[in-house]
Amino acid sequence: MTMKLGNRRYTDELSAANDGEQVCIAGWVHEKRDLGGVFFLIIRDLKGLAQVTLHRGNVDAELFRRVKRVPRESVVAIEGRVKSEEKAPAGYEIIPERMEVLSEASPVLPLDTTDKVVAELDTRLDARFMDLRRERVKHIFIIRSRVLKAMRDFFDEHGFIEINTPKVVSAATEGGTALFPISYFEREAFLNQSPQLYKQMLMASGFDRVYEIAPIFRAEEHDTTRHLNEATSADIEVAFATMEDVMAILEELIAFVYARIADYPGLSSLGVDLEVPKLPFKRITYDEAIEMLSEAGEHIEWGEDLSTSAEQMLGEMIGEHYFITDWPSAIKPFYAQPSAHRSDICDAFDLMHPRLELASGSQRVHSYELLKSKIESKGLSADSFEFYLEAFRYGMPPHAGWGLGVERLLMSMLEIGNIREVVLFPRDRRRLVP
Repeated sequence: MTMKLGNRRYTDELSAANDGEQVCIAGWVHEKRDLGGVFFLIIRDLKGLAQVTLHRGNVDAELFRRVKRVPRESVVAIEGRVKSEEKAPAGYEIIPERMEVLSEASPVLPLDTTDKVVAELDTRLDARFMDLRRERVKHIFIIRSRVLKAMRDFFDEHGFIEINTPKVVSAATEGGTALFPISYFEREAFLNQSPQLYKQMLMASGFDRVYEIAPIFRAEEHDTTRHLNEATSADIEVAFATMEDVMAILEELIAFVYARIADYPGLSSLGVDLEVPKLPFKRITYDEAIEMLSEAGEHIEWGEDLSTSAEQMLGEMIGEHYFITDWPSAIKPFYAQPSAHRSDICDAFDLMHPRLELASGSQRVHSYELLKSKIESKGLSADSFEFYLEAFRYGMPPHAGWGLGVERLLMSMLEIGNIREVVLFPRDRRRLVP
């Protein structure tokens, strides 16, 4: 008779206090240990591990043989009685009465889920479905889910409206060639680099505070541990706001997310002791950054973007989250508002973790004429952006916003070295499957 899996209990729902209860558990065969007269079957489910103990002579001989034969990583359901046992991993064991093999695994596995044999990252990504069975990897993605929920809770508490903007577009967000072209019926279209243009257009609608958490696509030929060609970005746009206003929102969000995750038990499997960053974050100008770098022996020409080595050097000197503000206009997008104090800089900022850049944002240009001239000054055609510019003709309030890389936030929080570790199925210049 097939077991009633609707009555299944998760392993963390059981303890020594359930001694004597008849239960059903189901999951994967994590390990098998044969000690001669005693055989241990370790069952793994989403919540943890349970020890199933068979004493030769005390259980049905056929059941004993079937349990010994079942391959590791097979999916099984087991009925039996809970027995208090101090030596068992969770303080209890299950004495089985029945076992049903729901899906038998091939005896040759693509990787070891117990972590006794370490697999290379490419091997793990090729067999991601099995890599996710590993304790450490499982917790990365549970944390990712909790981070996304924390972000939405934060935005909701701060009066934001969630939006969904197109991912198939007719023009580049910021110009340039880092676009994935696609065939769109009789026309060429592109995968969107950012929701930037659309979230700005919504500032003209009276939706004063909007956010989106969604994929972005960049056809950049990077092959580093920090770049992806499909990533997840958390974006906001706020009307009647300045650069400082949205910087304050950003640092509050980061602290909020850290606080939500800091007491998650699975952090121990990652070897991470998460400390909530103190507010406000340090702020330095671009000019101050290149001066600090110059004093440390790293020369940056004024008007150049900061190299990876320069960012890492600054991070080592500052040692905590910080903002770089007042960037040269030439290296920031056309929609960044020129500074009221200097003609060659704009009201733009980057949020930095000591290891890498996490977010960038700015006060936006809200004047139609100025925005059009700035588009053209970047060598772009204003006609290609007419759908966007049109929103600035009929009453556009001052506004500001930013975009935050979700994967980079996770990398920095969890002290993970490769961004691919925090994406279920990463897309980079070499990987298109699975």
